[in-house]
Formats: sequence, C-alpha cells, structure tokens
Amino acid sequence: MNNSVFGQYYLADSIIHKLDPRLKITALLMILITVFFDAGFIGYGIIGIFAIILFLLSKLPMKRIIKAMKPMIFMMIFLFIFNVLLLRQGILLYKIGPFSIYSGALHQSAYIVVRLILIIIFTTILTSTTKPLDMTLGLERLLSPLKKIGFPVYEVSMMISVALRFIPTLIEETQRIMKAQASRGADFNEGTLKEKITAIISLIIPLFISAFQRADDLANAMESRNYQPGAMRTRYHQLKWRYYDSFASLSVFLLMLIIITMSVIL
Repeated sequence: MNNSVFGQYYLADSIIHKLDPRLKITALLMILITVFFDAGFIGYGIIGIFAIILFLLSKLPMKRIIKAMKPMIFMMIFLFIFNVLLLRQGILLYKIGPFSIYSGALHQSAYIVVRLILIIIFTTILTSTTKPLDMTLGLERLLSPLKKIGFPVYEVSMMISVALRFIPTLIEETQRIMKAQASRGADFNEGTLKEKITAIISLIIPLFISAFQRADDLANAMESRNYQPGAMRTRYHQLKWRYYDSFASLSVFLLMLIIITMSVIL
C-alpha cells in the first residue's frame, strides 16, 4: 500500500474542495511567498491558525497531514541541527566542545522548521482538495496570457498535471521494487559502499524501465483518443468564479498584507 499522500485527491464535500482551482493555485503561491517573510513567531502563529482553519474547512483526516510530514522529518532534524551548530548569531548560550550554540541560531533554525511544516500543510491541502483535471484547467487559465507570445500553455499544464498524478504511482512502484529486490537478497541499509551502490542500481534500473513503460502506455492511450498538442479543445466542465472565491481571495490577501506589515515593523 502506498503511504504517500502527495498528489492524491481526497474526495470530500467541503468548501475548500469547491473553490476555484485558479484561486487555490494563486493562493498557494501567495502563501508560500508570505511564509518567507520574517514576521517572528507571532506572524507564523497567525499563518498557522490560518492553516488550521483551512484544514478544518477541507474536512481532511489528520492522518493525511501526518503522512505528508513523515518523509520530511529527517530533513527537518538535519537542517535544525546543522543551522544550530554553524550559525553565529545572537548571544552565546552553550559551548559543546568545538561547537557553540547561539540564541539567534536557535531562532533561525526554528524558523526553518516552521516554514517547512507550513509549506507541507498548505501544499497537502491544495493537492488533496483539487482534482488533477481541475489543476490542469486552472494552470491553463492562469497561463493563458502567455499564449500571445507562443508559449505552449496547454502542453505545459498537461505535463505538470500528469507529473503530479504519477508521483504517488512512482512511489508505490519504488516500494514494490524494493520489496522484490529485498526478497532476492538486496540490502539497502547495511553493507559496504559498493554493495549499497549495487543495491541502489538494482532499484533505479527497474524503476526507470517501469516509468518509461507507463509513459509509453499513456502516450498510446492519448493517441488512441486522438489527442493532438496545440489543437483547439472544448471542455464540458467550465470554471466559474463564485462569491466564496472572492471571500477566500480577500482572506489570503489580508493574511499576506498582515504578515508583510509585521515583517516591516518588527
């Protein structure tokens, strides 16, 4: 069973699911920019409250967010320790052998971890509440002005949508191949460096072959349905901007304005 939730749509009847995909994509970009403003822990607390409200409104199960966090826990711990031991900012708090821990380093390291957590939460909410086809349509509409300069808007949107759709599939395929190779004696955790490289190669080659096979099957399926890049296409589902989309966009704009103002004042 695939434990990854990134790129997987979660069916639910919530207001977040009903929001226009153009709004959700734009709002995510605005929030990701806002997260990197230094508004202190109060500012991050405000963003965190906003994330909790979105999570509750989306009706997603808590285990979905936890599963999204698990692959990033090691990176968070590594970045926290790395920055704490190497940054030289603020007041000296402790000295452990050749390493010194400063108050500013603790603050900056905590900021990095909080930012990563917020990014994961908002990204998970977007991918879990937006269908891949709606994501494609939203990206196409947002990038449509670039058509005037010859930019292949629809093709790029399709590629992004397909990539998001197949991330969980490739993760599941990787887990399946690892179990198959482990049953044949491959060890991905122990052994010499040469043995680990050999084990990784035994994983990468079948994964690439499987990915190319899936890509070929998808291309054949699209050709059989007379898919032609660049051709004019009509859609049964049309995006409609509703009153709650305006309210949601105003909320995101106010959040961004508050955080930017706090970062300037503080």
